[in-house]
Amino acid sequence: GSAYRWARQQIAEADTSYAAMEQAAAAIPIGAEGLQLQPFGNGAERMLGNRQPGAQVRNLDFNRHTRAHCYRAALEGIAFAFAYGFGILQEMGLRLDLIRVGNDNLFQSEIFSATTAALLGSQIEVRDTTGAVGAAQAAGVAAGIFASPEDALRRQAVIKVYEPPANRQEYAKAYAEWQKGVESQLEQA
Repeated sequence: GSAYRWARQQIAEADTSYAAMEQAAAAIPIGAEGLQLQPFGNGAERMLGNRQPGAQVRNLDFNRHTRAHCYRAALEGIAFAFAYGFGILQEMGLRLDLIRVGNDNLFQSEIFSATTAALLGSQIEVRDTTGAVGAAQAAGVAAGIFASPEDALRRQAVIKVYEPPANRQEYAKAYAEWQKGVESQLEQA
C-alpha cells in the first residue's frame, strides 16, 4: 500500500480522500489504458530473489492519462504484485480457494479486491477485523485462549465477499502486460 499512499501524497490534490481516489479510479477501465505502476520501491523484494528493482511508472501518455489513471494504475500495480507473490506460493502447492482478510488497508478498495480475486481465481472474505486483531487472535490460538483458528474466526463477522468476476480475462490481459514490464525491469536490475 505504500505506492497508493505515495499516489495520494504526490499526485492527488490536497485533502483528497482514499474514497475519492477510488471513485475516480473506478471510472477508468481495467488496465488503466496502458498505464502501469510497478510498486517495488521499498527496497529488496524477497519474491524477486532479493533484488531491488525500484518502482516504475510505465507507458505514461501526457495526452491521455489523468490523476484517475494514476490511481487505477497504483491499485492495480499493487494487486498485480500481490498476485505475483501468491503465484509463487501456488507454484509451491498452496491452494487459494478462499482468502480471509481484515477490513483494513487496501482490502477496503473495491478495485484492489476485485482485481486480486480475478487474478487469483479466489473468493475473498472481508471480515470485521483488522490485521492487528487477527494477529492477536492467532496468538490467542497459540496460547490456548481459542481452541482453534476456526474458533477465533467465528468471532468475526463477514462484511463482504468478493468472487472472481466474470470478466477475469480483462484483468488477466492487464496483468500479463504488467508482468512483461516487471520481467523487463528485472533484466535491468
